[in-house]
Amino acid sequence: MRELISTSASAAGIVVLLLAGAWAQSSLSPSPSAAHGALHGPHAILPHCRQPSPAAQTIRVAGVSARVDIVEGVASTQLEIELQNPTSGRLEAEVLVPVPDGAGVKSFAFQGSAPEAKAVLLPKDEARRTYDSIVAKLRDPALLEFIGYGSIRSSVFPIEAGGTQKVRIAYEHIVPVDGGRIDYVLPRSESLDYEVPWTIDIRIESSSPVSTVYSPTHGIDVSRSAPGGLSARLSASGSRVPGSFQLCALRQGTDGVSTTVLAYPDAKTGGGYFLLLAGVPSEASSAPPDRREVTLVIDRSGSMRGEKLAQAREAALQVLAGLSEGEAFNVIAYDDGITALSREALVKNPETAARGAAFIRGLEAGSGTNIHAALMEAVQPAPREGFLPIVLFLTDGLPTVGETSESAIRSSVTVSNRHGKRVFTFGVGADVNTHLLEKIAADSRGAPTFVLPGQSVEPKVSQVFARLSGPVLEKPSLAVSTRSGESRGGDVLPSRLPDLFRGDQLVALGRYRGSEPLVLSIRGMRQGSEKVYTTDFDPARATFRNAYVPRLWASRKIGVLVDAIREIGASPSPGATEDPRLKELTGEIVRLSTEFGILTEYTAFLATEGTDLGRKDEVLANALLNCRSRAVETRSGLSSLNQSLNNQFQLNQMCLNRYNDYLGADMQVVQESRVQQVNDLAFFRKGSAWIDSRVYTVDSKPEPKRVAAFGSPEYARIMELLAASHRQGCASLRGDVMVLVEGELVLLEGPKAQ
Repeated sequence: MRELISTSASAAGIVVLLLAGAWAQSSLSPSPSAAHGALHGPHAILPHCRQPSPAAQTIRVAGVSARVDIVEGVASTQLEIELQNPTSGRLEAEVLVPVPDGAGVKSFAFQGSAPEAKAVLLPKDEARRTYDSIVAKLRDPALLEFIGYGSIRSSVFPIEAGGTQKVRIAYEHIVPVDGGRIDYVLPRSESLDYEVPWTIDIRIESSSPVSTVYSPTHGIDVSRSAPGGLSARLSASGSRVPGSFQLCALRQGTDGVSTTVLAYPDAKTGGGYFLLLAGVPSEASSAPPDRREVTLVIDRSGSMRGEKLAQAREAALQVLAGLSEGEAFNVIAYDDGITALSREALVKNPETAARGAAFIRGLEAGSGTNIHAALMEAVQPAPREGFLPIVLFLTDGLPTVGETSESAIRSSVTVSNRHGKRVFTFGVGADVNTHLLEKIAADSRGAPTFVLPGQSVEPKVSQVFARLSGPVLEKPSLAVSTRSGESRGGDVLPSRLPDLFRGDQLVALGRYRGSEPLVLSIRGMRQGSEKVYTTDFDPARATFRNAYVPRLWASRKIGVLVDAIREIGASPSPGATEDPRLKELTGEIVRLSTEFGILTEYTAFLATEGTDLGRKDEVLANALLNCRSRAVETRSGLSSLNQSLNNQFQLNQMCLNRYNDYLGADMQVVQESRVQQVNDLAFFRKGSAWIDSRVYTVDSKPEPKRVAAFGSPEYARIMELLAASHRQGCASLRGDVMVLVEGELVLLEGPKAQ
């Protein structure tokens, strides 16, 4: 790869990368007019934003790889873009590269032996003129997603006929820092049509150890690379997920748990939405970990015969091996009866470990499934003094012996668990009461895990056990108040925070009221002593750029509402489906789904062409039918398992779900593309237009008050108004767009065919 330029410069904001082919002039170095004026080429590709119609393209982007190094608050970003030329002629490309505000360009290079070319930094106003020129030539507004930002511009030659070319751009900038939090953004289009595959690798180094790394926009895989740093990588499933990639790195505080707040303002309520991020380092303190007392409860009913029971035995043996000497354990096996290794937990030593292993290896399948008796046997005995009591409960079926009522089993387990044992449930296969296992775990501050048909039981049990080294903070709670102590928070999700273990990350979402500075306090117990971790937050720092905050809150809220509907089915009765709460809960799900563009298996019909969102009674009736037949009446089988997995995802959702992925009743992934999330707005595709969902709260039959033709001064003015609230991403939507601007519905006409 030949180095073409290495320079340092400053740019205002974020820009887009443009690759233009089939130039009228073919000089290798851009002329002054080419460097500063309008583009000459009629064809363009926009690797950071939605590409125009394929018919208008020559050069194509095969993929982008990003390598990001953040060292002591300075980010160095290297982008490698692979270009393909499918034509029969040699082509030249012009490149405009996105860089954050204040970035310095380190290098620009590409393959080949072309003479040196120039890279030019375009300030914001000049970049806007370039964008307008590109948009006018391509007759596509996609690039207007990035108005208000600058760009770096250069040229690449040759891209041989039928060949590929790799372009490498590197820049660095100082990342924004808020207290102990470092924020990094890599801009890209919000359009669901954006399909260029990306790989993103991030390395973070800091003199202060990094407690946790979090992305609210994309799934990431995180590994600790050194005591003071972490590495993160865009998950494989997110390689084609659009939207700007955002990352938060939280540096470790002096007392173990680190916290920070991100917020979005809400003018309707005079407050806003907040996201509290807390990180617990892998080595939270020098204090010795709590000794554990683990009770393994293993289903040995007839349906476990064969591979399932063999896997359960292996999982139990691994848990036993993972306990340190001096910790405690017991094993309970159940079918229609109960058999226990011991009447009380045994302290692990070579003799008791051998005894436990022999008991586990001797387990054989029996007959029925007495879930109630097995749970009572596990939770009732008092744990050893000073030990952390944990129950790992495994079943592959429904209760068939003894007490079989879902609500009765849950109630008696909750009442009998006087010693606060945490119950971690494992449902194996499809023939389990998924909601029962979810609630037993949640009631005890444990967590449910579901092993899908054909999956291995052993790694699931081992993965859960491996992280239970004793909580850093037990029974935490969150309070939002003014500095004088007046409560100003509400709708915190999860409503009951989970225990925090070593290496954990907590993401709590909620709403706040007013504009007065606030204090967010996490309070909990650590080894018998109360701990309080506080974060000061000034609502003036809330920004429209944090639009993921209300959307994540809304998704979790929908999960809570669905969970409440499923709870109605826990005590079946002839009138359960007519419970008045069902209509109220369903109505709120529909409202949130419409406002935020968040679809579930119960509301996916909102995006279909035949659904008129203005006919609210019909919409509610349809949603009620789905909730009754699915959430209330379906309690086991694949069509119950998918609901549990979907609901667990929403209740604990950590990053945006732009494609509205969910599992259908047949356990196949479903995506809904006729609803588009754009910053804090949602657009539904109806007929030939995308319609702002806010319209349906005030007008059942939306009619635009104004029309802005593509390319007109009015169109440009509307885009500027949208950019003021960071909503210009609606330019990425193909076709006509109806959007509320300053209280009026405006039709932004898409380009007309020529």
